[in-house]
Amino acid sequence: MAVVRTNSEEIKLLARLMRAEAEGDGQLGMLMVGNVGVNRVIADCLDFKPIRTIQQMVFQSPGGFEAVQKSYFYQRAREQDIRLAQRAVNGERHHPASNALWFFRPAGACPPTWFNQTHSGRYKSHCFYIPDYAACPRVYSLGG
Repeated sequence: MAVVRTNSEEIKLLARLMRAEAEGDGQLGMLMVGNVGVNRVIADCLDFKPIRTIQQMVFQSPGGFEAVQKSYFYQRAREQDIRLAQRAVNGERHHPASNALWFFRPAGACPPTWFNQTHSGRYKSHCFYIPDYAACPRVYSLGG
């Protein structure tokens, strides 16, 4: 059962985002990008207060994803990526992205904070960052 309201077109959109942002990190890395996306829809806090849909999350500007500016993002969603996106929307969560709202790919080590957010861990090329519970309790509502 989905943890955010969505439709098949938004699942494909999330699948394209997950692939464009983290294909090099494999399926688990892509799922973690999906976790961050779903968390942003759920969050209702900080920069994500006005975000209510997958489409709003993917195309948020400023503060959105760099991948939407690249042609690779605009390729058709593959079936395996659609299945991964559906798993993320259904609430499958993976540490360190379980409660993360941000990630980035540093040239070196992950800094302990990034824009005043706490580092929750690294998976392959991406560092993940979580908000303070008091600032964003809804991000923690699904556990993880």
